[in-house]
Amino acid sequence: MVLPADIDPFHRRLHRIAPSGLVGQTTQTSGMRRVEAISGKTVGAQNLWMGQTHVPASTNSGNHHHGASETAIYVVSGTPAFVFLDLEGDEPVETRIQTGPGDYVFVPPFVPHREENPDPDTEAVVVIARTTQEAIVVNLDSLSWAGVDPGTARS
Repeated sequence: MVLPADIDPFHRRLHRIAPSGLVGQTTQTSGMRRVEAISGKTVGAQNLWMGQTHVPASTNSGNHHHGASETAIYVVSGTPAFVFLDLEGDEPVETRIQTGPGDYVFVPPFVPHREENPDPDTEAVVVIARTTQEAIVVNLDSLSWAGVDPGTARS
């Protein structure tokens, strides 16, 4: 007999998502492709979203942020750069974090950023995990904080 999850939390089932089961119907940003593995809609997650992003060779994503989600990134392949505005004194300066396979990157909530793949031959693939069960993505015209509404849940 199968018990409802809210009655017996110790006998809920585990979920395996094979590469062929990744879902592409998630919020997208230009220049990259997101695929979803673990989320509220795929496995009933309540506090987590996990998937991959793919950035083709010689391509930059559009500028975006992930609302109230914290985002953790693990670089699987390629040499993607993560670009954001940092402050030097009172002036915002475009800053690049260059990464490679095995590196991790943390993106705080609401921080505008983009991914760049400068490699002319190799697709950049990263695994991402977020602290919400849905892929919050707010696409932006620029990396500027101007117009970023911390109350924005998704776009």
